[in-house]
Amino acid sequence: MKHIWIATAFAAASGQPCLAQTTVQWQLATGYRAESFHTQNIERMAADLARASAGRLRIEVKPNNVLVKLADIRQAVQDGKVQAGETIMTSMVKEIPIAGADAVPFVVGSYADARRMWTLQRPLIDQHFAARGLQALYAVPWPPQGLYTDTPVRTAADFRGARMRTYNQTTERIAELLGATPVDVPMVEVNQALATGRITSMITSAVTGVENQVWGRAKYYYEINAWFPKNIVFVNRKAFEALAPDLQQMLLAAGQEAETRGWAMSQAAAAEATNELRSRGLQVGRVSPDFEADLKRMGEKFSLEWVRSVGNEANRIFVPYYVDSKR
Repeated sequence: MKHIWIATAFAAASGQPCLAQTTVQWQLATGYRAESFHTQNIERMAADLARASAGRLRIEVKPNNVLVKLADIRQAVQDGKVQAGETIMTSMVKEIPIAGADAVPFVVGSYADARRMWTLQRPLIDQHFAARGLQALYAVPWPPQGLYTDTPVRTAADFRGARMRTYNQTTERIAELLGATPVDVPMVEVNQALATGRITSMITSAVTGVENQVWGRAKYYYEINAWFPKNIVFVNRKAFEALAPDLQQMLLAAGQEAETRGWAMSQAAAAEATNELRSRGLQVGRVSPDFEADLKRMGEKFSLEWVRSVGNEANRIFVPYYVDSKR
């Protein structure tokens, strides 16, 4: 683990001898753009930490894959090549299957549900991270995944004959369960695919829809809140333990504050993007109660399949989650 130590000196006005103050300089790798609210939240955490520690701990944020590629960040932090990092939790499922709980479709339906899910998921993530020499700081969700269509949707039957954009096994399975034809389309080709009728529906967030300016092609946006994928920020445990105890506490406190702020930023981004879609002419709303019930049944099916694939550890999340949901 390479640290950058910066010695600074200062003298008191009384003429006392200079005292040495050591600054620990870390780097944090993320694969997301500097403009992303996730990256902005990390930057604020770093600024808060530098201020609280009087400059003794500084974190330089390296966005947009410039330091480490997104898919490699967890391993790079684990190996000590970089002190801290951020990645989307679903990128860790091969090594840590329990990290995929927040991406099981139609289980959580609101930010409050997503928070309950994270409360149950966090202790298990902490255990897996500890075994790999990592220390989690916080996690923040992306805005929820919504449904875009070119015609109104009232029931699941309306998807028969539709062409749904897919990009992984989960979205392919959703299309098949709805009776739609799955069409693999990368996001950069979505506008063209919508304009030509290659796809007639897709599931993605309001934020992504705004970024890709889907108005004029997609006509309806349904807030189905299919899932709330989360990004997680974490550090190398040896680097963490090498910090002075007060710096450790400052870092953990800054992480807790960043989590609270980040969830609020995510909700704000979702609301702003949804309003933008509405202002651009899309019909925005919820699906019918009957279709919503269909989606919940799909969520139960997906969660059972996920529990079978992950094993007993998954029950430590979903059993209490569903029990609490029915209270």
